[in-house]
Amino acid sequence: MQDRFQRHINYLRISLTDRCNLRCAYCMPPEGIQWLPHNEILTIEEILAVVKAGVEVGIRKVRLTGGEPLVRRGIVDLIKRLNDIPEIDDIALTTNGMLLGAMASDLKSAGLKRVNVSLDTLNPIRFQRITRYGNLEIVMCSIDTALEYGLEPVKINTVAMRGFNDDELVDLARLTLEKPLHVRFIELMPIGTSDDWSHIRFISSQEIRELISKSLGNLEDVKKVTGSGPARYYRISGALGTIGFISAVSNHFCATCNRMRLTASGQLRPCLFSGREVDLKQVLRSGAGHDELVCIFKEAIMSKPNSHDLTASWEKDDRIMSQIGG
Repeated sequence: MQDRFQRHINYLRISLTDRCNLRCAYCMPPEGIQWLPHNEILTIEEILAVVKAGVEVGIRKVRLTGGEPLVRRGIVDLIKRLNDIPEIDDIALTTNGMLLGAMASDLKSAGLKRVNVSLDTLNPIRFQRITRYGNLEIVMCSIDTALEYGLEPVKINTVAMRGFNDDELVDLARLTLEKPLHVRFIELMPIGTSDDWSHIRFISSQEIRELISKSLGNLEDVKKVTGSGPARYYRISGALGTIGFISAVSNHFCATCNRMRLTASGQLRPCLFSGREVDLKQVLRSGAGHDELVCIFKEAIMSKPNSHDLTASWEKDDRIMSQIGG
């Protein structure tokens, strides 16, 4: 289905939980946040009902996010059931990697196609400082396990932060020379806890690209990587993987945005940076049927804004990224 601006909407990002087993410094405070009560989170059946309605209006791929989606009970069964929906041709997952290695086999068997792993540093001490509870060795082993089980393309999501990990960006890019990984550098966005950081920590994609080119050589254009979304991809000559840049701040990709978001609490959100949401949980729990959900989904797509307004930052929303969906 096309929205008002002729964008083809075929992608639904589903947050399975607001809970996370880490406390990344740019995401949430050290003490964490007040988790939603379990009865406020969509059930597996409710998520499936939303996806089946989405299929009627053109949704063909889903990405499971959080919080940390792998802490959600029933995730393997959910993936199996999503995989049984004929129209869904791509199921992906974004994870911090702490539980991925142990679950990779079951996830692959259930029908998961590919994974994105968040990784902001290759320094174990810094990794623990950023994540507060993380273990870099576990995450690196999980990445290797994902490659072993064919959850490819395996993408690495790195939030670039000046004075925090900018001295490691070249080393992270160098991973693509050693393994078939797709390392994506993401501009720090003014969301929740990171709002105060963004002014002093922000590094543009252009600056990162110049830094990598200077150290590792010319970056060659890559036409497409499966599930490429908003990233622009390049390759170092002879590399096994690619380097991507997601420029949500300096060069936003709103004109080609093809996604909707479903929060863990059941809010259908047409745009990450728009306050507009449709409360599907209330609709579902009021007894709405499939046809009514389809109509609501259509209306939500047609309400998708032309572009976001980062200048307004996150001032009108007191939630953090893990509460909306990564």
